[in-house]
Amino acid sequence: MDMWNPWHGCHKCSPGCKNCYVFYLDALRDKDANIITKSKTNFNMPLKRDRNGKFKLNTEKEVATCFTSDFLIEEADAWRSDAWEIIKQRSDIRFLICTKRIERFEICKPSDWGEGYNNVSIAVTCENQQKADERLPAFMKIHANRKYIFASPLLEYVDFGKYLESGDFDMVSVGGESYKYARECRFEWVKHIKKDCDKYGVRFDYHQTGSNFVMNGRRYHISHHDEYQQAKKAMELLKKEKSNENGII
Repeated sequence: MDMWNPWHGCHKCSPGCKNCYVFYLDALRDKDANIITKSKTNFNMPLKRDRNGKFKLNTEKEVATCFTSDFLIEEADAWRSDAWEIIKQRSDIRFLICTKRIERFEICKPSDWGEGYNNVSIAVTCENQQKADERLPAFMKIHANRKYIFASPLLEYVDFGKYLESGDFDMVSVGGESYKYARECRFEWVKHIKKDCDKYGVRFDYHQTGSNFVMNGRRYHISHHDEYQQAKKAMELLKKEKSNENGII
């Protein structure tokens, strides 16, 4: 997945932020992640062209937008309208915006948002039941072309059933926490969420295991580099289990 980070830095506002990868990586560079800065070189990255006049960013995948900050963070209020304009100009690209601050969406959306931009997906992070119950009711009130739930970093089993049955959400993406101080992610939690998604016909994605992964009572310490591949293997296992349940194999 390509990434576009028009600004960088954030403030911890949620249990899932405790071991935030942005703060972890910035600390390794002796950088303060609490300082919000506009990108000097990449703010207009989606509009940059090569020598032949073609856009450098040309992808069929969704572009992860502002994943080293929060697109709705207050310090970016002065820059966001320009970012929205760039998103409008690149209507050929699908932008994925993830936030923990969905309560600010109505005051941060562009004036012509209407039912949502066709090329924008909005995701809200819900790492535990408390945050799901706080954020998803507000998320359900906004209009968007596609709505995703990011259960990441998953800290416990979260019952999304009453939200998924509304038909308002297109996907739930689950991931564990990464790096040295990662809290555990249990495969049983992932399996339960997958079953909830299957029940209500919502697409399910397991994007990373986390570095501290527990499966069948056994704990695995997985390098961040391997988390994505291991999650793919786990997805295949989940698909096989579903096929067995349905009597396909």
